[in-house]
Amino acid sequence: MGYDDQVTKNIVNAGRIGRSIAGFVAIAAAATLAAQTVSDGQDVPGANLNLPGNPTIFGKLDPNIRKPTAIVNDTVLTGTDVDQRMALIVALNDYKLTAEDREVLRAQVVRQLIDETLQIQQAKAKDITVTPAELEQSFNRLAKQRFNQTPEQLRAYLRTAGSSERSLRRQIEGELAWSRLLRRQVEPFVNVGEEEVAAVIKRMEESKGTEEYSLREIYMAATPDRAPEVQGAMQKMIEQIRQGAPFEYFARNFSEASTRAVGGDLGFVRLNMLPDALQRAATQMQVGQIAGPIEVPGGYSILYLADKRQVLMADPRDAKLALRQLFLPFAPGTTEAQASAKVAAFTEATQAIRGCGDATKIAQAQKAEVVDNDSVVLRSLPPALQDIILKLNVGQATPPFGSPKDGVRVLILCGREDPRTAGIPSAAQIQQGLEQERVNLRAQRMMRDLRRDAVIEYR
Repeated sequence: MGYDDQVTKNIVNAGRIGRSIAGFVAIAAAATLAAQTVSDGQDVPGANLNLPGNPTIFGKLDPNIRKPTAIVNDTVLTGTDVDQRMALIVALNDYKLTAEDREVLRAQVVRQLIDETLQIQQAKAKDITVTPAELEQSFNRLAKQRFNQTPEQLRAYLRTAGSSERSLRRQIEGELAWSRLLRRQVEPFVNVGEEEVAAVIKRMEESKGTEEYSLREIYMAATPDRAPEVQGAMQKMIEQIRQGAPFEYFARNFSEASTRAVGGDLGFVRLNMLPDALQRAATQMQVGQIAGPIEVPGGYSILYLADKRQVLMADPRDAKLALRQLFLPFAPGTTEAQASAKVAAFTEATQAIRGCGDATKIAQAQKAEVVDNDSVVLRSLPPALQDIILKLNVGQATPPFGSPKDGVRVLILCGREDPRTAGIPSAAQIQQGLEQERVNLRAQRMMRDLRRDAVIEYR
């Protein structure tokens, strides 16, 4: 797959800025870099600005007045541009937004479109352009790879969602132009020496067996007088996240840590890199759990534990599974009482399963669909299912799970290949990961400079 192919394959997501550092680099970085969490008062956002604690505001700002359009260095962003990009994000992520959430998303989209415009403008200034033919090719490839549709079907889907082909093409152009600019202006000047790679390998060997936590964080600064307000806001976030709202959505829009651009992702870190309060919280959490608000120096944090592992040790969650799924769908119009009765009968039947060979017969009796997958990595399953399947023997089934809307499922463990002891990545892999990390850092600096130099007029 070419570089541009990879860009278009992953192009549609809520924030457009993803974490592209390989896991082994995160292990190495954990040995030397501080976590992106506020650790003392000097790191509090705005601390070096010498701001007054209770400023007097001169002038008037009406929070009800929104400015959804902008002119960025003479390039006009219209209200239609904003509306259509918002519609695309909401449709693809199946967001259920309140009026307040929608306004927050609108502000985020405006910032995203401004950054996208600056990237395209900078690429053109360096004689880098994306041709109409390349856009057409990327759009068609995206329709097949991301949506499993023909280009015509994708155009119809975008119109139905309230977006447009033009909006998606604009995003593709921004991604391609920026990636090509980085390849020309940044990547040739990024070098990683053999000594650096050797040092990383040494640190990994010294860290073997230590436990690391994959954490995501939302941090908000708070002075003592604002503490109740911040805590209340965070409690509402936690409630919405537990109800299914994406953690990354709140991290990108509300977190004041440097990790907001990557959805609050701290990567894999060791506990001694975190403030004491976050250390205590992380040790008490199970994978998939959320905790907070947690008081830390300068404010409060919300933590989400995405994963745990031991450096260079085999992890049971890396086992490859052969699974057989029994799926019982509910016909449209099924009442709650009817669904409950079907679930009860399905539960009784599936708990009597004795091996995968027995599952097909029970599926036929229950009029359930059967799907096999022989290459499921345990870690890729939802955390709650991981914990259940870890305790299963071959031939046993999970309890039924699902919803009246999506139907009910049962997974039967047909086979399991446990992972071998993890080995150290190759020197070439480590070098590639370190180079990509440095490219990302330089790209962030470039964007910072472009924003500072931009002339932006809101209308």
